[in-house]
Amino acid sequence: GAAVANVTGRLLLGMFMVVLAALHELLDGALTKETETSSQRGAFVDSRVDRVTHAFLLVGIGWYLACEESPHMALLPFAVMAVSSIISYERAKAESLGIEAKGGLMERAERIIAICFGLLFPVLLVPILWVMLVLTSITAIQRFVTVWKPAAVAPVTAERIEMRRSRRQSRRVARTERRRTRVPRRRS
Repeated sequence: GAAVANVTGRLLLGMFMVVLAALHELLDGALTKETETSSQRGAFVDSRVDRVTHAFLLVGIGWYLACEESPHMALLPFAVMAVSSIISYERAKAESLGIEAKGGLMERAERIIAICFGLLFPVLLVPILWVMLVLTSITAIQRFVTVWKPAAVAPVTAERIEMRRSRRQSRRVARTERRRTRVPRRRS
């Protein structure tokens, strides 16, 4: 809804719709924790919905800028979206390696607040998007640096290395045991 409002130039309505969606986002996580109904499936769907709604919101802003500013300005929200997806990917990949990768100057909540501010004051929308692009890029770099050192031997990798080492040792012991207990063949 916010994307459609933005495309049609009703930025204030778009901002209110973003705020309503953000309130829902704040409440759904707290509600699932309180009622103990959280699940991996729910977390997966929630994360995916977050990415899709963020993309729609920025596409709507891009369309608005293409119509009101210039077609080239539509690239700015798409650039913010691209770098934002890198941040999400970095966190997901780090977590799959057993490394925590949260934090940074411009996480999702900060991006939503900045977008709302830009929708509230349309004259500031383009400068805010430029600042978002810079800060989101810095956040992507921060996450990369945060993961780089621990990823040298991440817990998942270390566990796999130890598992391989243990298997090799078990095979060696088994071979040695077979050799030791082997009965010599009799020649007839």
